[in-house]
Amino acid sequence: MSHLHTQGINVPPILLTIAGFDPSCGAGVVADLKTFAAHGCYGMAAITSMTAQNTQGVEAVHNTPSSELREQLEVLAKDSDIAAVKIGMLGNRGNAVVVGEFLDAHKFAVVVHDPVMRSSSNSELLDQGGVKYLCTELLKRSTVITPNIPEAEVLTGMSITDVAGMEAAARKIGEMGAKAVIVKGGHMDRAIDVVFDGKEVHQLSGDKVKLENTHGTGCTFASAITAQLAAGRGLVEAATLAKAYVVKAIEKAYPVGKGRVPLDHFYRMRIEPLARGTHTLPNHGMHAAAEPAAH
Repeated sequence: MSHLHTQGINVPPILLTIAGFDPSCGAGVVADLKTFAAHGCYGMAAITSMTAQNTQGVEAVHNTPSSELREQLEVLAKDSDIAAVKIGMLGNRGNAVVVGEFLDAHKFAVVVHDPVMRSSSNSELLDQGGVKYLCTELLKRSTVITPNIPEAEVLTGMSITDVAGMEAAARKIGEMGAKAVIVKGGHMDRAIDVVFDGKEVHQLSGDKVKLENTHGTGCTFASAITAQLAAGRGLVEAATLAKAYVVKAIEKAYPVGKGRVPLDHFYRMRIEPLARGTHTLPNHGMHAAAEPAAH
């Protein structure tokens, strides 16, 4: 790192995601890394679970052994100056405990926890022991926790049917030890998110987008908040900017499989698709660009 600074290079924030791997790359650590990159940050990832899923749903879950997750985390922490951590799917209590110990050992400035419990196709992504540990221990170790309505119901034991219920749940999660809470309203008729900053409740309203047909929205929202907080923004501003990013990424999304549509994380960059057609090599041999360079 030091030799970069001496050359006057401005190193962007280094962000770490701790979450599961989605082979279709619409959710999990890959969605997080794309979101970090789209916000000008450098992303690293520790994988809690290898899932077998596509755009249509999760077919299998293979959680990383806790000792292996610990190794991934420790090898990153001793090498890089991590500005913020985003937590997603943990899989089980063993992995949740490893993450709790990791947070205790390093005291990161920003920790954003998206408490993933079930997939949209209703696969279990955190066991009951993990949920209990999350409620009693991990909540307290996060800068902000971002449950959707079903997750907020599990955390609080409350039934949430309206915005007032979302606000009550956010306050209760705060009482349980969370410093700040965002209850995501994507499951409601109107896409209102409730932000509790530890003192006051704020509402973030937004147009209802086709959320039910998107893949990786929660991961992306939490990762965008992580990047904004790492940049020094306050919670409400960070959440507002993250929501605007997600809505636009949904609007620009395109199908890659037969199921839900992954977000276009790089919509701001206007990357041109490759031109169609094949490139024919000249008859005399290798393309000039493919010839080995002279040494």
